[in-house]
Amino acid sequence: MTPMTPMTPLWLDRPRLTHPTLTTQATYDVIVVGAGITGLSTALLLARGGRRVAVLEARQVGDGTSGHTTAKVSVLQGTKLSRIARTNPPSVLRDYVTANQEGQAWLRDFCSSHDVPFQDRPAYTYATTRTGELRARAELSVAQLAGLDVTWEDATELPFPVRGALRLADQMQLHPLDLMDALVAQLLAAGGEVFEQTRVTDLHHVPDGVGVTTEHATATAAHVVLATAQPILRRHGFFARLHPQRSYAAALRSPWVPNGMYLSADHPSRSVRSLPSPGAEELLLVGGNGHVTGRTSSEAARVEDLLDWARSTFGGEVTHTWSAQDHATVSGLPYVGPMRPGEEEIWVATGFDKWGFAAAPAAALLLTKRLFAQAGAGERPRWHRAFSAWTPRGAAGAVRAAQFNAGVGVEMTKDVVRRKWRDAEQAEPSLRGICTHLAGAVRWNDAERSWDCPLHGSRFAADGSVLEGPAVCGLRKLD
Repeated sequence: MTPMTPMTPLWLDRPRLTHPTLTTQATYDVIVVGAGITGLSTALLLARGGRRVAVLEARQVGDGTSGHTTAKVSVLQGTKLSRIARTNPPSVLRDYVTANQEGQAWLRDFCSSHDVPFQDRPAYTYATTRTGELRARAELSVAQLAGLDVTWEDATELPFPVRGALRLADQMQLHPLDLMDALVAQLLAAGGEVFEQTRVTDLHHVPDGVGVTTEHATATAAHVVLATAQPILRRHGFFARLHPQRSYAAALRSPWVPNGMYLSADHPSRSVRSLPSPGAEELLLVGGNGHVTGRTSSEAARVEDLLDWARSTFGGEVTHTWSAQDHATVSGLPYVGPMRPGEEEIWVATGFDKWGFAAAPAAALLLTKRLFAQAGAGERPRWHRAFSAWTPRGAAGAVRAAQFNAGVGVEMTKDVVRRKWRDAEQAEPSLRGICTHLAGAVRWNDAERSWDCPLHGSRFAADGSVLEGPAVCGLRKLD
């Protein structure tokens, strides 16, 4: 396959603000690691509550999952509610929905109060096959059980036949960089600080809280919140309870754009939404073709398949292609809370499974209330158990965790035995192709010219530098 042009998210293809690097010793009440929606909204709420807060970002604001999604803020989330209902009681399912509704409401209020453009749109889960229809109708029943005002539509505006679709009114879509820029501005105004190019490499307990080691300096805080998509620490095994997935997206100048936001119940998944832009033409955004990170024969083929479908279905010219990485949990629910039960100095927020724009603000509200509760103020919201990092339901998810990690073992054994490295013209030939997280054999990603680990989703640039964790150190040189 011929090399692809560089993949750049539409959202990041514009001038961006920059922030300093942490280079001197500093002390804070709370350090938040990761400058995506989760980290920034958590930091803002804490700063507004009088805490001295710093956000440490390994690269640049928005370079992680938040700057690579399709940015739908929806409580109708494909067929996710059905997946949650398989392993959780109805009360927890309703708590999950309530949490997302509160997160969405907070985000809507924030955007309205700070002139962040957004569009109210209905969300649809649609089906084009008999199997997809069965999934969609099952989601309809579960969504109604959870209290959502969903309806069944026999036809949609989509320019191809469907077997039906769920519809949920009054959802949102937006430009994630507009949102993150506003969050940063409000955080700075509230006295918080943001540091970029500041990769955290380790945490350790100190007498007054937590010591934070970065590539250039150290810092201390009473509390640390890991909002890094996947927690970067090996201890406590969150990497074994998460399922890293990549998916792909593209923007097109197309003669057809939708009024609603769409996601298929069929496989492979297909996501469709519009992007209005003041003074410019409205773009069509499509997404899909997800897979476990590092476990596909060709990422470039997946991108081309999505583009072929978009061109043949909607017509138009492709302006951008990009990909995203997110993590699902074995329970289907996010993990938000202390990294270890009983130790409330290090906190995590992860496992949003591609739906973080509603769930992340909810996680921020939960984390903030728990941290303030330690000082005798605030209390956990009633839906907190749906976002708990540690629950008895974790045992019920052990089977799924074992199944996924059995796949991890297979991937490790294949590469250790066969050592089949792909040709990579852009890769540095002196690199040792072993992930620095847990020694998985990395594989060449022919769409993004990166080294991807099929074990737990760490990714490295062609020169070996870290793109995405849980790894915090680049690939080593052969010498």
